[in-house]
Amino acid sequence: MQKPNNRLAGQTAIVTGGSSGIGAAITKSLALEGANVCINYHSDQKGANEVADWVADNIGANKTLIVQGDVGREEDVDQLFEQTLERFGTLDICVANAGIQKDFPMHEMSLEAWQAVINTNLTGQFLCARAAIRIFLEQGMRPEVSNSLGKIIHISSVHEEIPWAGHVNYATSKGGLVMLMESICQEYAPQKIRCNSIAPGAIKTDINKDVWSDEEGLEKILKLIPYGRMGNPEEIGSVVAWLASDESEYINGTTIFVDGGMTCYPGFSQNG
Repeated sequence: MQKPNNRLAGQTAIVTGGSSGIGAAITKSLALEGANVCINYHSDQKGANEVADWVADNIGANKTLIVQGDVGREEDVDQLFEQTLERFGTLDICVANAGIQKDFPMHEMSLEAWQAVINTNLTGQFLCARAAIRIFLEQGMRPEVSNSLGKIIHISSVHEEIPWAGHVNYATSKGGLVMLMESICQEYAPQKIRCNSIAPGAIKTDINKDVWSDEEGLEKILKLIPYGRMGNPEEIGSVVAWLASDESEYINGTTIFVDGGMTCYPGFSQNG
């Protein structure tokens, strides 16, 4: 975890899926930078409370808000953003992190499994970005806290670039995020809205614990990572915090891969 500073002092962020794993680390990183953070969760209320308690204990009270909601539901997203404005008065950063997997061989994948993943991972990111843009445009520039009108950060995956057999719904959702993010940049950069993606590789979270907690599974995944280790959620959180700050102001419409070199296709390191 990075050291506390004030790069985001006076700003407010929403983090969807902020109750565990990468989302929890992002919430903590933004709070360490001085931001108020709304923690959205779908079903893990206990995890959301634990993240908020961590912020209160380590940074200060009244820095977080917890809001339950399904990012794939328009009414839930509208309520999430409304409650954030009611509590903190402004919105400066939207981190669309919530995502799910429902894995099947494609010939066995139901329409329900396809639609559920697309709805959360892609439609949910559209709904959050749209809500954020509307607020950014209405509230106007706040030069005392940021050189940008607003910042949108999509949490994607290396599978926006790397095909993934058995996970066609997930890979398709992440591939779609590329065009969503780039199109938002193209349309709204003139208004000084910044929109980027962060694409994690293999990160140690509870979701993939069955892989990294098993010696054989860990050895297999490490063959895909030139750097020789899995990442930690905090390493995503620190990149998000930097990307939300003015230190990265000229970065817009791009994906930052945080993957230990996974997208460099290590299988070809010995001539294929």
